[in-house]
Amino acid sequence: MTKSGTVPLKRHVAAVVAGNALEFYDFLTYSFFAIYIGDTFFPAKNPVTSLLASLATFGAGFATRPLGGVVLGILGDRMGRKPAMYLSFTLMGLGMLGVTLTPSYAAIGVAAPVLLITFRLIQGFALGGEVGPTTAFLIEAPPPSQRGFYGSLQSASQYVATLVAGGVGTLLVALLTPSELATWGWRVAFFAGAAIIPFGLMVRRSLPETLDGSTALPTETLRENWSTIVFGLMLMAGATIATYVILSLTTYAQATLHMAAQWSFAATVAIGLGGVSGAPFGGYVSDRKGRKPVMLVSNGLLLVSTIPVYFALSQLRLGVVLVLASFYLTFLLAMNAGVGIMTLCELLPPKVRSGAMSTIYALAIAVFGGSAQFIVVWLTDRLHDPMAPAYYMAAALTVSFVAISALRESAPIRLVQSRPPRN
Repeated sequence: MTKSGTVPLKRHVAAVVAGNALEFYDFLTYSFFAIYIGDTFFPAKNPVTSLLASLATFGAGFATRPLGGVVLGILGDRMGRKPAMYLSFTLMGLGMLGVTLTPSYAAIGVAAPVLLITFRLIQGFALGGEVGPTTAFLIEAPPPSQRGFYGSLQSASQYVATLVAGGVGTLLVALLTPSELATWGWRVAFFAGAAIIPFGLMVRRSLPETLDGSTALPTETLRENWSTIVFGLMLMAGATIATYVILSLTTYAQATLHMAAQWSFAATVAIGLGGVSGAPFGGYVSDRKGRKPVMLVSNGLLLVSTIPVYFALSQLRLGVVLVLASFYLTFLLAMNAGVGIMTLCELLPPKVRSGAMSTIYALAIAVFGGSAQFIVVWLTDRLHDPMAPAYYMAAALTVSFVAISALRESAPIRLVQSRPPRN
């Protein structure tokens, strides 16, 4: 067992980051290929109906996230961060293989969407319990002065998954015909994630344990930290909606703006690059300037930029604008969300850190993330206004800005500076 505050071995950090990225790769791939999945499992005369059914199934995977957050998160507080992370990855692997191998509606009828939904529920359970143990590990292993940077890698790893998924999608679009992509090409992207499952299990088995084994009084501890939990839920709700609205740019560009698939997948790569660079940058700065300044500035800039950026995109409908907008919005969001997830985990006591963090994150995503893309498509279709996603995202960012303002500072450097001098 390693003690909190020791410098983590690079391979240990890589194991957590890579494993987390692999899990989110498959979950995000579903979103990127939602149109093709809708045609495969939910054939309908109206393309919008098929897409909405596909996105509703995507949302079904969020229904089990709170349950996974409670079960696997508490497991991380009782038995250790390592077994919780290992179990979540095993379950995610089962879901990956299931989605990859499920036959189409044309082949087995109604059993196809039933199986798809079942595997989505398994994936949701696994991901619900993933964030708490991994974030706890990433802030417990390094020294306090580097918690911001290492903690932000949890968020950055998700964008690594986005980058890889976007790269795979771009490659498939370039190599396959539209008919091949719709028939079997999208399954290749899922299989690419499933093929790495053995590697993920191997690297997570080598992790050290960072839980110190202290006894817990979870009910009392949670009551004492109710304000952190409430404002944390608000922060995660706003960041989650913004995340999935930005991630839906791939579908938005094709279905609403009628842009070429090549540009939409290039935008996915830009989203990945923005997140991979934005999250560590925000974490690095937060170690020196504090968590709240980084979150307030990045969230504020994102709030005032969202509507103008979407307006330019909807009017110009140029591929280069889509790519630049995707990178810019994601860079700011990653700075905010990466530091935000780590800050909440840092504010929570170690004896309830994994369970409380997983539950907060899973609840926010289950309620707001699972419905975000569905609401965006529905609002755009009903209002006939391509600006609908921007309005929804701006409202969510306003909520998260309020929550950030109310949260306490948790950066060690700021806490030391705020202490009164000794006589």
